[in-house]
Amino acid sequence: MTIILRLLLSISLSISAPAFAAPDNRGPLVLAAASMQEAMTQAADAWTARGHDRPVLSFAASSALARQIRAGAPPDLFLSADEEWMTDVQKAGFVMRGTRANLAGNRLVLVAPAGKPVRLRIARAMPIARALGDGRLAMANPDSVPAGKYGQAALSALGVWPQLVGRIARGENVRAALALVERGATPLGVVYATDARASQGVVVVGTFPASSHPPIRYPLARLTTSRHRQAEGFRRFLLSPAGKAILARHGFTTP
Repeated sequence: MTIILRLLLSISLSISAPAFAAPDNRGPLVLAAASMQEAMTQAADAWTARGHDRPVLSFAASSALARQIRAGAPPDLFLSADEEWMTDVQKAGFVMRGTRANLAGNRLVLVAPAGKPVRLRIARAMPIARALGDGRLAMANPDSVPAGKYGQAALSALGVWPQLVGRIARGENVRAALALVERGATPLGVVYATDARASQGVVVVGTFPASSHPPIRYPLARLTTSRHRQAEGFRRFLLSPAGKAILARHGFTTP
């Protein structure tokens, strides 16, 4: 019996040993705004091509990501689509001192399904309710999601928000709102210019004036939960000329 137990123990150790010895080739965990999907994926590709571990990317609304961080999620980097949610995380003590920086900017556009373009000039008192017909306007949730908050600010500045209350199709993030327009579920939607650029299913009706909403800025920071040895290197890469060139190719602007 003793011999059998020793053999089983020996086999168990020989099987499990490689698992403990195998290197962990997962890169730093990055929580990023949904609108950053294509750009961050390409940035991760470029970083990996330099011989580094591939970053693990997780995309969602900045509001949802901030709540995950505050609830105890252990990411290395946080890339928000607005400064408010980054500040929320920072005030809660999760941002590593000296690592917060604005990475990119964006523009806000009105889009329509590619097969059903809409002619509408974006201006004060524009007839957007009439352009919607019986449909609704797709937006990220304006109560919490940055793209939705920017959209509400722009529509309010143009004096048309009151006629749209009750006619908003709310997406959990900007890509969910984009998908509603792509499928033709709504005749119009408010998304970032980079989202429209990444989609073949929508056409841009017009661009909202930059003065109609707060500046769109994407702050990046390393978090106090960060433990990955390459987290700081990837953060610096994103902020480098090479990283910013990738963002520019996807339509992001200088913050």
